[in-house]
Order: sequence, then structure tokens, then C-alpha cells
Amino acid sequence: MSRTPFKIVVFNVKYSENLGDGILALCIEHGLSQTGGGIEVETVDLAGRRGFGGASSSKRRHLLKLLQRLPKPARRLAVGFVVRRALRRQRGEWERKIAAADAVVIGGGNLFQDDDLNFPLKIGTVLDCVRRFDRPLAIYAVGVSSDWSEPARRLFARIGGVRLLHVSVRDRFAYDSWRRHFPAGPVPDITPDPGLLIRQIADTTRVPSAGKTVAICVTEPVVLTRHASQTGPIPLGDAAGYRKLVNALVEDGFRVMLFCNGATEDHIFARTIVNEGSMVRHLTSGVLHLADRPADVGQLLRLLNAADAIVSHRLHACIAAYSLRIAHLGLSWDKKVEGFFRSVGREAYFVDEEHVPVSEIPALLKAALAQGIDQERYNLTMDCAETGMRRLRSALRPGLTSEYPMPDDVRGIAAGPVEFHD
Repeated sequence: MSRTPFKIVVFNVKYSENLGDGILALCIEHGLSQTGGGIEVETVDLAGRRGFGGASSSKRRHLLKLLQRLPKPARRLAVGFVVRRALRRQRGEWERKIAAADAVVIGGGNLFQDDDLNFPLKIGTVLDCVRRFDRPLAIYAVGVSSDWSEPARRLFARIGGVRLLHVSVRDRFAYDSWRRHFPAGPVPDITPDPGLLIRQIADTTRVPSAGKTVAICVTEPVVLTRHASQTGPIPLGDAAGYRKLVNALVEDGFRVMLFCNGATEDHIFARTIVNEGSMVRHLTSGVLHLADRPADVGQLLRLLNAADAIVSHRLHACIAAYSLRIAHLGLSWDKKVEGFFRSVGREAYFVDEEHVPVSEIPALLKAALAQGIDQERYNLTMDCAETGMRRLRSALRPGLTSEYPMPDDVRGIAAGPVEFHD
């Protein structure tokens, strides 16, 4: 008689056009399944998407710009109306999946953020469903923003009504934010971002480079300004900034590839960057290349593997580059990027425009290429990420795996009990 598999349902934004979310979702699925059999893992996309490579639309870029121009109260009303309507359609399916599950996971990604109530409404609905069917819940390696509106606080506070087995966040910034929002607990562990585990499932074959190739991950500036957690200037915050960097890199003897993490608005913006005299000349001479928009995680990883170094605002381009041992620079705009670079001891390669102007990026890239990825810190970080996944499996199904201690010098904080205190 065959044994019924232990069913885990994971909620995140796996099929986002930003394929960094796909990277971490695939890593969570892979990690939860590494128990010698007996576990079935299904991921549910919080936005209702069904797969990678869905039809792209330039309308999203215009919508983002329209939302950015709206006053915050009006923007919250507009976003809330759309999200609530979608949740009415999706809730029945979520309830069926949760009712059939043995455990539920919310993670990873920057899910505990108040982006005009988008994630609070979705996470609040998941928490309602988990509570209704009394399923054990784990919150795993999530990002947590510092500023929540009162409606967002009430929605996220529904966590107090569920049977919570595990809580972890992905960096010190997220930990500090969580503790401010939930001073009575639960106290989270710090677990490195699951995207670090991409080396376990990726084809790591490197494409030979004809010269030192720098891949610049292009992000639409309106995305950065809409979600930024910093008030200072953002490096490469407009097309002129990207062009200045491309020219500086070419002059320094690099080849340059512009690519995006998959979002349509990013790729449209990348096309506007190269639609200029000097960029056209670089394209013609072959020292500049604009990559096609990747439609799935495999295509994105192939773009990363074709480069000798990566420059990116996007967190998971940096995380994947680290996992694949590709030199990389992170661009300042959100605490989550700084948090990652601090967590792996690469603060020197985090570019804050107030201290590192665009003109100094080529020299910093040369230093990153010369130094490479520190082997000892890399091994410790990857061990910590793998330990975090084992701890998650153990929390969800006691006896499935034994308890694994987290190295304190990477984790930084001893795991606290998952309970609420008076």
C-alpha cells in the first residue's frame, strides 16, 4: 500500500515577470523536496498567474507611471479595488488547496511590505484561509519593510490567529522591521535568501567570453522610485545614467550587455537607452548588446552565465550571481539590496551614488573581478542557506529531519521561540 505524500502548499509570486521571484520559488520547491521522497510541493502565485512566459504588455509600464502620479490615498484605493476583486475570484481555489494540504508556507521574497495594500490584502487572505482550516504555517526567509499603514498592520496581524511553526526573515533589516511591527513576537530567525540555492538546480555552464563582458540589469526608474526605501539619489536612475556607464565601460575596454530580469517595462526602458547616437554606434561595432527579454528562469540564468560581471538594482540578479560565483555590483535603492551585500560581506561592492559616482564603477568592477568571491565566506553563506532550508523542513514535519544549528557569525541572531508573549 503506497504512502500518502505529505502535501505542502507554498504562497509567493513565483510567476512574476520579474524572474528573480521565480528563482527563489524554484529553490524553495527544490529544497522542500530534498527528503528522500514522501513530500509533494505545490506553489500558488499570489497574483493568480499560472506559469512563466505569459503574454507581456506595455500597458503595465503606463499603469505604473499613472499610479506613481496619483496621491497616496487615491493610489491605495485604486490598487485595493483591483486586488480585492481578484481575491474574490481566487479565494475559493486557495481554500481548496489549503484544505487538502498538510502544511502551508508563505515565502520567500519581499512579501511583508505595504505596497498600497497589495501584499497585505493577499497575505491577509492566505492567513484567513489557513486559520479557517487550522493548517500549520511557516513564514520563510521573507523581506519586511519598515513602514506599514494601519490597514496593513491589521491585515498582517492576522498572523496571531494561526498555528505558526516557523518564522524567518532574510536579513538584519527585515529582522529589525519585524520586531518593530510585532514587539510581542513571534521572534524570527534570520535565514539567507532561498535564491542562494539556485546553484543546486541551475545549469552552471559558463559561456566563454570574447572579452571582459559586463552585464547591466536594466530597471525602469518608475519601479525604483515607487518601491524605494531610501530618500537619496538612485544610481542609474535615468537613461542618461545608463548611457554614461556604458560609454565609460566601453572606453575602459569592456564589452557590455544590457538585459532585464524579465519585466516588460524594464525591457521597454532598455530599448529607449540604446535608441541614441553613441549607443547605436556601440551596437553596430559589437561592443554593446541588448539581450532579448527572458521569459523564464532558465533564460535569465543563461544571460547571467554569459557575463563576467553583473551590475544590478535587482536583488535576485545579485543573489544568483553570488550563488553562481560571478562578480557583481549592487546598486542602491532599497534596503533589501544593501542587506544582502552586508550579509555576505560584500559592502565594498554596494554602490551608493552619494559615495560612488558612476564614473568610478568601471574601477570597482575591475576590483570585483580581481578579488572574485571570497571562498571561506561563500562556503559559510551557502551552508547557512542550506541549514535554513533543513530547519524549515524540520519545523513543518517533525521527525522528517533533525534540528540543525545555524552558524551564528552568518545568522547573527539566535533563533527565538515561535510564540507570542504577553
